Amino acid sequence: MNETASLRARAEIDLAALRANVRELRARAAGAQLMAVVKSDAYGHGAVPCARAALEAGATWLGTATPQEALALRAAGLGGRVMCWLWTPGGPWREAIEADIDVSVSGMWALREVVAAATEAGIPARVQLKADTGLGRNGCQPADWPELVAAARAAEDAGTVRITGLWSHFACADEPGHPSIAAQLNVFRDMVAYAEKEGVDPEVRHMANSPATLMIPEAHFDLVRTGIAMYGISPSPELGTPADFGLRPVMTLVASIALVKQVPAGHGISYGHHYTTSAETTLGLVPVGYADGIPRHASGRAPVLVGGVRRRIAGRVAMDQFVVDLDGDEIEVGSEAVLFGPGDRGEPSAEDWAQAADTIAYEIVTRIGTRVPRVHLHGTPAES
Repeated sequence: MNETASLRARAEIDLAALRANVRELRARAAGAQLMAVVKSDAYGHGAVPCARAALEAGATWLGTATPQEALALRAAGLGGRVMCWLWTPGGPWREAIEADIDVSVSGMWALREVVAAATEAGIPARVQLKADTGLGRNGCQPADWPELVAAARAAEDAGTVRITGLWSHFACADEPGHPSIAAQLNVFRDMVAYAEKEGVDPEVRHMANSPATLMIPEAHFDLVRTGIAMYGISPSPELGTPADFGLRPVMTLVASIALVKQVPAGHGISYGHHYTTSAETTLGLVPVGYADGIPRHASGRAPVLVGGVRRRIAGRVAMDQFVVDLDGDEIEVGSEAVLFGPGDRGEPSAEDWAQAADTIAYEIVTRIGTRVPRVHLHGTPAES
């Protein structure tokens, strides 16, 4: 048995699929640059290999949530434009400035800190001003925008910052036709127009996330930020599968069956005995659990492919393992249990698991823990 096959579990990451997804997304937003969002370890797929693959496929920016994620990309030798947007007071502003990272500013406290850090470093900070156009999370409210723009322009005139971008984020881009979409676009256009009237000359204006990239072309502006779609997961499953959008899932989650045994009828399975065998049967033990990111609330519901047949989890997911009822089939120990993947072999998708767990597929892939090694496939760029 080879080393990969002998792993307790593994998440296979198809970098050829990721590159193809990036090319498809670039084609759908042909007039804009593409930012590959690799926050949260590339949505659980491995930030550095996925960032490299995305750049190979034509992404011109990398995006992260935290400055630590952005600095880790630089430490791995990744060049080019990198932006990060989730800052807290006392964050590593100087380190980010010295690493040539674009930093997002949503309020006066952040601008003051970045100006101080840039002054100390003796290097102008690249700053992107974020507008809250209606999402109500991070970003500057329209009422506070004039003050922030004026202060940023003054810092730019003083040589401590360069305003490289103006940006915002949608609340309901995955619901085409939702009235908030047009409302947010109008607010963003107004806030951009005001900043430009005050002398801001941004390199990029951007608002489109994955669903807006796929379905709202008027939101593309100069740059689109693609996260979940880059990993081959539909951001709007009720409107289209990954294949409908020309995408292919990148992650396949596989475990090795650790035990197969026969049990009699009426045998309780796992904690609480929420599942009891209806007849004499065989059980397969899958050695992953909620400590690996398998959602406990998918107990008794989520599908798993074993022996070429889709089966459901029998009973509760435990910390390190769960059970499937093999319905009398004789499966060899060490056989594969495919939890989700692109579906080529009939395996479930991450969306199937999301429905079983009453969540979204973003969470399913992102939550897979560090006990599950990532095996990156097709690391050499495919001919395109």
